[in-house]
Amino acid sequence: MLLVLWTSSVGAAAAQEQLPAGWSAGPTVGKLGTQAAVTVPEGYLFLNASATKRFLEENQNIPDGDELGTLIRILPNDEHWFAVFSYEDTGHIDNSERDSLDADGLMQSMKEGNLRANEERKQRGWAPLVLVDWHQRPYYDKATDNLTWATLLASDDGSTINHSVRLLGRTGLMSAQVVAGPGEIGVATTEFNEVLKSYSFNEGHRYAEFRPGDKLAGYGLAALIAGGAGAAAVKTGFLQKMWKALVLGFIALVGAIKKLFSSLGRRGEEAQPVAASAGRTE
Repeated sequence: MLLVLWTSSVGAAAAQEQLPAGWSAGPTVGKLGTQAAVTVPEGYLFLNASATKRFLEENQNIPDGDELGTLIRILPNDEHWFAVFSYEDTGHIDNSERDSLDADGLMQSMKEGNLRANEERKQRGWAPLVLVDWHQRPYYDKATDNLTWATLLASDDGSTINHSVRLLGRTGLMSAQVVAGPGEIGVATTEFNEVLKSYSFNEGHRYAEFRPGDKLAGYGLAALIAGGAGAAAVKTGFLQKMWKALVLGFIALVGAIKKLFSSLGRRGEEAQPVAASAGRTE
């Protein structure tokens, strides 16, 4: 596919028709299924659910089927970051562990799960992806009911940081996986946190709207960090779904994004159209 991208507001409107199916240039509103929405500022791109699935598959990542959208940030220094939103109908997640998370114990269990993740990658002919350590230890924001942590991962192609945000809803969970290189993670997390101020669950889906009788997840925050396999699985170290969390290392996607926007040019050329080739042709 041939992408024609503009960095001025006028150009963005003109280029919208030439973006791949499911891609939108900001400013716009990114609808995340029927559960939530996020405002996409100028200088960002938004991929809907179907475009996100294609994007992941074409860059050697395993879609879970619950991805609802991708936010891509275009930086003026030829560096980029992106975030993938996905939703799971988990039930209401108990947050009583918010002040007692065992980060060291979780990391040990997650590294064990990383071995199973790499078995899955090997079967697909992909290079191993190694979980190194925490980049940011997990913490819970009581004001927003968001759980955040970041991990450092490495492969033969280099290292990357997965900044993970879990936005708790009434009976489900919205995950936001932010990916950037080590040199860009500071800017990426700052900008993403700013974008998240415009994120909201739709009415009836908010965490505070929980009512007795609603579906329950049956696990808490520790299990959520470890892959959502359940509290018992965390205690035994047998994390059935750990490959799901760690296979989304997205190192290949970082390179894809850089290629996609390598022709954008400097700010002084903002009014000029730029052609970039991405993946397949259509």
